[in-house]
Amino acid sequence: MAAALCLAAILGALLLPGRWYLLSWLPFAVGARLVPRVDRRAALVLVLLGAVVLPLTAASHPPDSSDDVYRYVWDGRVQLAGVDPYRYPPAAPELHRFREPGLWPPSSHWCVADGCTLINRPAVPTIYPPVAEAVFAGVVLLSPRSARQHPMQLAMALCAALVGALLWRALAALGRDPRRAVLWAWCPAVALEAGNNAHVDVVAAGLAAAAVWVLAAGRRPALGGALLGLAVATKLTPALLAPALLRRPPRPAAMVALCAAGALAVVYLPHVLAAGPAVLGYLPGYLHEEGYADGSRFALLDVVLPPALAPVAAALIVAATAVLAWRRAGPDRPWDTAAATVTVTLLVAAPAYPWYTLLLVMLVGYGAPAEWLAVAPAAYLAQFAPDLGLATATAQRTGYGLALLAIAAGLLRRRPRSLTPSRRVTGGGSWCRRSAAAWRR
Repeated sequence: MAAALCLAAILGALLLPGRWYLLSWLPFAVGARLVPRVDRRAALVLVLLGAVVLPLTAASHPPDSSDDVYRYVWDGRVQLAGVDPYRYPPAAPELHRFREPGLWPPSSHWCVADGCTLINRPAVPTIYPPVAEAVFAGVVLLSPRSARQHPMQLAMALCAALVGALLWRALAALGRDPRRAVLWAWCPAVALEAGNNAHVDVVAAGLAAAAVWVLAAGRRPALGGALLGLAVATKLTPALLAPALLRRPPRPAAMVALCAAGALAVVYLPHVLAAGPAVLGYLPGYLHEEGYADGSRFALLDVVLPPALAPVAAALIVAATAVLAWRRAGPDRPWDTAAATVTVTLLVAAPAYPWYTLLLVMLVGYGAPAEWLAVAPAAYLAQFAPDLGLATATAQRTGYGLALLAIAAGLLRRRPRSLTPSRRVTGGGSWCRRSAAAWRR
């Protein structure tokens, strides 16, 4: 009963506007501790109910904190008209014939010389990789012509529910407690970013979850590699999982890498033939726009380093974490070190975009330390900074600083208790085994 009340509280908080979304994290934290303690059948009902109802509820009203979905719809319509989405930006004269009032109203936040649109950054080409573009085209193909963003919201909400079901099945197949899937199914970030904002990151997280399952089972490295390549071809962030997932004996590791590269090549090739180097889209410009190129966006690093050094320091930190992930990953528990790489990257980059955390939520659902989820509400604090009366930079430093403290406290709590010197000498082997087990947890 208490767990069901927590689910109802999360549902109610999701119906509140703007910054009040942050309240949903309180019942989520309580419910995530209660569900693993109930009967497995009851837990299955609660997990699947949350996985379906929460994203669909969030999808019941227009996007609240992102306009990316309108670019998704535009890219899908352009593709169905036979135009490669990487060739022209939405404002290009060659695409004027595709303009419709639904996406090009008389007034909007985004305007160019000859009109206004709901599509963000209309003067630059798309940034999304080929699998994401295929998803956009598929959803638009199955949608009514007059529909705008709602079919895309429903599609991403359905994907979030499917990932929850996949996690339950994967955990059971891997001999782990499937009730841990509640950390994905009930997570407010999943409901908001998949259901309400319809971010394609949920598709990338689903493909990555399938890759983790296959590779952790250790039976089909070719399939696992292909799934990883498709995840990267949906959103580039799943590439952060590669060091942990490739930690295998030499031959399977080479096969995983080869199949991942092959999947990337297959989906990119048609667009390369149609648009050439333009397949990179707006990615380089995006990094400059967000302040990552000049170092002004690294909220935590900027506290201790001059902005000019922040990009180099960020690259070194992420690279060192990836190397450690490669060296310490367990073949049957790749999510631990994969999640460490993702968490460190999020802390270093300090994005104001909560949808980047969906990949981490999935890995925590598999078994990575739950306190690493603290980076998700940190991203919301930065996003809702104006509503909270805070400067964005201040909110970023505060949110990610608190997340770092929470993660550090969790790691300290998981350390084995100190032993007396005599016990360390006489029971050294056992102490080492306990230390290794604590790291794996």
